[in-house]
Amino acid sequence: MEVLKALLPLVPEGKVLQVEIGLHWTAVLVEVDGRQSCGLASTLQNPEYEHARRPSVREAGKLESLSARDLAALVTSESFTEVSAGLAAVNALLPPQQNCVDLSAEEYIARQGSQSRVAIIGHFPFVDSLRTRVQELWVLELIPKEGDLPASAQAEIIPQADILAITSTALINHTFEDIFRLRKPGARVMLLGPSTPLSPCLFDLGIHVLSGSVVEHPENVLALTRQGANFRQIKAQGVRLVTLEKPA
Repeated sequence: MEVLKALLPLVPEGKVLQVEIGLHWTAVLVEVDGRQSCGLASTLQNPEYEHARRPSVREAGKLESLSARDLAALVTSESFTEVSAGLAAVNALLPPQQNCVDLSAEEYIARQGSQSRVAIIGHFPFVDSLRTRVQELWVLELIPKEGDLPASAQAEIIPQADILAITSTALINHTFEDIFRLRKPGARVMLLGPSTPLSPCLFDLGIHVLSGSVVEHPENVLALTRQGANFRQIKAQGVRLVTLEKPA
């Protein structure tokens, strides 16, 4: 929550044009000073907000009537689905970063980790190919796949890592701070995934690298999000992977 709250004072006011909360991804289209931009965030849901009990989105049907800042403020919600909408709005509203480079998280970790021990929080599609490119790789996952470690091993593994790469969905499900506290002194911390907010203000909080996404074709992305596309489908139709690094 500390990370998300740090972003809110930085977002400008704007008009919310479209909100799509899809099966896997949430996309928000905004307009600020005549310029339209689209932001993404993973769609998550708390088990206790199951549809027959409590609504995951209290103002469903009315989100596009909110101001952009009010929509972004949903990052403070207890509902993970509302946080997803708020973070997508934040990502749409943050000003473009000129220092971003066209570099995926996989390639960044491979370049930096050849002589390093790497812990990745979250099973990304590239982890299997990355195993041979770094000195040692641990993947910690709530629902472990083959070769992964369970999230319960975090307290043992994270303090050993020279590079700690944390999925940005940890911002949405409120687990980021607990993971971050376990880092080894001097470890390089990376926030990765399409939900990642690309803001240098996060460097002041102890994060060194932000590896996220830029939506280049909002119309395609919004349509795909609405129809339940996964990220591979969305990326192919209009998203660019970028990395922003803290200046030396």
